[in-house]
Amino acid sequence: MKENLAPPGIIAVAFAVIIVIVATPCVAQAQSDSGHYQAQTALGQYLIADRDSEIALARSAAPKSVSDSAEVMVLGPDGYTTAVKGSNGFLCIVERSWGASTDEPEFWNPNIRAPICFNAMSRSSVVSTYLLKTRLALARKSKAEISRVVAAAFERKEVPVPDPGAMCYMMSKRQYLNDRGKHWHPHIMVFVAGDASGSWGANLPDSPVIAANDPEERMTIMMVLAGQWSDGTPAHMMSH
Repeated sequence: MKENLAPPGIIAVAFAVIIVIVATPCVAQAQSDSGHYQAQTALGQYLIADRDSEIALARSAAPKSVSDSAEVMVLGPDGYTTAVKGSNGFLCIVERSWGASTDEPEFWNPNIRAPICFNAMSRSSVVSTYLLKTRLALARKSKAEISRVVAAAFERKEVPVPDPGAMCYMMSKRQYLNDRGKHWHPHIMVFVAGDASGSWGANLPDSPVIAANDPEERMTIMMVLAGQWSDGTPAHMMSH
């Protein structure tokens, strides 16, 4: 059976999308009858109680050769803080649902856990936007307010568009990107400033590259699927 490779409502988590995990406690569904998460639920639903479990989940985003020497940040009531210092320029975190665009129906889905390891170029650009959205989410701002603040931050150049070479790993077998895509596929993402969907031949028949333009974060996310998870086990690959 042929299936579309592009995950529904790709984040950026996606980042994206947005974007999960055996280690997290069960969370209550803040879901409406339409299947959309209309509002933010209690903060505790987005947190992982066991700090070591969050560190391990964050590291699972990339092969050990990358993640073992990466910095790791974990989410607390006041935002992300450094739990482990790194030495190779990479940063591993577990993104929450607000890594997605504000028009994504699962923007407030408390189940989402998206382990990501960012390289140095994406740390200095893409990560700053996500951390801004995190601060706003923890301050209980609405999706409309978050969208306005992020747009203003880009206009004032308080957050930058992606630097050349910005990329990340999303290869965790335990990722939960959304209720529809769930674990989806292990993949890497390359972040390109502006609408660059056509520049890589992405989304064309037989092309291995999937592109998702994200106007809200002023970038295009290029996704390339990997044949195995970060632990080296093979991943089932679907065809276009």
